Amino acid sequence: MNNYKLKELAAKSAIKYVIPNSIIGIGTGTTVSFFIRFLKEIKHLIQGAVSSSLTSSKLLRKIGIKLFDLNDVSSLSIYVDGADEINPKMQMIKGGGNALTKEKIIAAVAKKFICIIDENKQVKVLGKFPLSIEVIPMACSYVISELNKLGGFSKKRKNVITDNGNYIIEVHKLKILNPILMEEKINSIAGVVTVGIFAKRPADIVLIGSSDGLKTNINY
Repeated sequence: MNNYKLKELAAKSAIKYVIPNSIIGIGTGTTVSFFIRFLKEIKHLIQGAVSSSLTSSKLLRKIGIKLFDLNDVSSLSIYVDGADEINPKMQMIKGGGNALTKEKIIAAVAKKFICIIDENKQVKVLGKFPLSIEVIPMACSYVISELNKLGGFSKKRKNVITDNGNYIIEVHKLKILNPILMEEKINSIAGVVTVGIFAKRPADIVLIGSSDGLKTNINY
């Protein structure tokens, strides 16, 4: 089974977690795009969605799903998103699609965070995939110098301006042995908007498309 089929399997399995008449949170990325495609079949059952990126918003509008501003929503039943990497504790690295800040906010609001991935995203230790960090533009050089003190190699992601008007720094070859501590350390650096470590708010459910079929991990 190729990678796209694995993503598709995970995405389709998330549909059963959609609660009728609710507003749901939608993330960003290839696997989420598959989820949005399957969501079209039941769009009449939900009120609408809060989206984490312009790309996902465009796809949702295309299939006729109403978009809500998070400030106008009291709660979200679920948040469905992918991951760049995820460990056995369901802590993850996100941000490869440059939407990590909105993703982290929506994940914090949602009652359940459902992560949909293919089996290749599973790791024992986070850090093989470059860690994304959104920063205020004027702080970019300072943040890079502070990040280099933590290990790894940091650089500004080329030709990227986030939906919030900021830069993305990516850190390569950083072994994240204590994800919660690393998340707190990086968030404390002046100029950092968000770090793409999702450890303080891990997934509640992970749906994994594997060569052996669907696998489900539950964290509650």
